[in-house]
Amino acid sequence: MISVVASITVKEGKREEFLEIFHGNVPKVSNEEGCVEYFPAIDADSGIGVQALDPQVVTVMEKWQNMEALHRHLESAHMLEYRERVKDLVEGVSLKVLRQV
Repeated sequence: MISVVASITVKEGKREEFLEIFHGNVPKVSNEEGCVEYFPAIDADSGIGVQALDPQVVTVMEKWQNMEALHRHLESAHMLEYRERVKDLVEGVSLKVLRQV
């Protein structure tokens, strides 16, 4: 099992537009072979002191059966289209690809 945590920083005032496009792509990704879980999340204020809140960050939580499925996902036509649609809304992306130990 492969877990992916993608932190996407969107431009000021563009989060809702980004999320609308992202949600439109979720069913396509969820139907991909090897996709276990795929969803966007935003910070929830927990009141825990060490938490850093950032309203411009959308965190994408993903689980894939294996690395091959993740690579197929990244090269899929709908992901190429998605990246083109959001490129002017995004300031930066940080990616963690993890395996359980």
